[in-house]
Amino acid sequence: MTTTATSLRLAGRLLTPNDPGYDAARAVWNAMIDRRPQMIVRAASVTDVVTAVRLAQELDLEIGVRCGGHNVAGLAVPPNGLMIDLTALNAVRVDPIRRRARVQGGALLGALDRASQPYGLATTAGNVSHTGVGGLTLGGGMGWLARQHGLACDNVVSYTMVTADGEVVTATRTENPDLYWGLRGGGGNFGIVTDFEFQLHHTGTQTLVAEFDFRAEDAVPVLEGWRDLNAVAPRQATFTADVHSTPRGPIATVGFVWVGDPARGHLLLPAMRALGRPVAERVTTPSYLELQQRDDTTGGHAYRRYSSAHYLRQFPTAAIEAFLLRGAADLHAGTQLPGVGLQAHGGAIADVADADAAFSHRGTTFEYGAGSRWTEPSEDDERVAAARSAGVALDPYAHGVYVNSLAADEGQRGLRRAYPAAKLARLTALKNVWDRQNVFHLNHNIRPTHA
Repeated sequence: MTTTATSLRLAGRLLTPNDPGYDAARAVWNAMIDRRPQMIVRAASVTDVVTAVRLAQELDLEIGVRCGGHNVAGLAVPPNGLMIDLTALNAVRVDPIRRRARVQGGALLGALDRASQPYGLATTAGNVSHTGVGGLTLGGGMGWLARQHGLACDNVVSYTMVTADGEVVTATRTENPDLYWGLRGGGGNFGIVTDFEFQLHHTGTQTLVAEFDFRAEDAVPVLEGWRDLNAVAPRQATFTADVHSTPRGPIATVGFVWVGDPARGHLLLPAMRALGRPVAERVTTPSYLELQQRDDTTGGHAYRRYSSAHYLRQFPTAAIEAFLLRGAADLHAGTQLPGVGLQAHGGAIADVADADAAFSHRGTTFEYGAGSRWTEPSEDDERVAAARSAGVALDPYAHGVYVNSLAADEGQRGLRRAYPAAKLARLTALKNVWDRQNVFHLNHNIRPTHA
């Protein structure tokens, strides 16, 4: 007998538009996304995920998959489709002897950090604790530990995945190795990952954060010196820079995040202070857990958001000037310009051969992002245009993009920026094997050949 929504047997819950909790379940990290799925399956077991995948295909409904709900493009929310909500699948189990963590697909990064840090262990896990482990890792997974220990995807030992046919498979270096390759950076194109096994590392619990604020009009030589220091920085240091508007004018902030003994991080401070005379300086020593939460925001689902991004191999003076201008004609063009930022790559990220995983552009020096957030719908066009302009200004210096940072409107052009042609061809061949009907297409979609 054909399965129907009314005959489902779920360990979790089925939500439809009139049910309590439906609106909260469909909300994601962008208030511009206001889509209404026909139903939401809040999966509480792998069997629930299998049931939901099969049901969606029986009812000819598009499938969206929600982990942490942080994708600004809102790809998790299928209009009039079926959302598979993994947030109840959030268990984390740590084996401190083997230095391994088993993490369910709906867990947040903070849960992984809280489970591993009592043992002085961690693995690369983003910069914001309420991001979902699944979405971050499947796209690659940048974080404060990446220069020491590689990306999140470089630390995955095994994946458990529900396929488009509703089967449950495992992918490791020796079992389904092609799928393992594709899951390391290929996004959610091949199935729904319900379990990750991560390698953990002895990191300790201490960090140091150093930030130096400069007036934007004084910042070109500062950023040149900061760039040059980054080229010789120890792997424990991840260099950062950003430009943001303040009532007193635009401010450029440069600095670094150090994970490890703060005393060693302090050795970098004289060189940073020699870059110029800052208008403000902040040097703090948060715990690793505090570091992972320092960029968390409350009420984030209430904000409207748009962003653009690039990978940069070089950061010449002309790029620095464009970075400071943020797509505007002059430094003081207004307070509604997007914030822009840089985070250093290199180190262990670049140690991995580019052919080893779907993740690409391992020769990146800096990851660039421009992002706006606002609350008034009347500002949508202006804010989106400003974030796009800031990104376009860095186009001449760009060399690829992080697939997790692609905007929803970039389409196949965005995929060609995220993956070189040969790698995209291999990913397409993999899609032909694992999802030949493109069941999982609400993502930065790698289309099967016939689609």
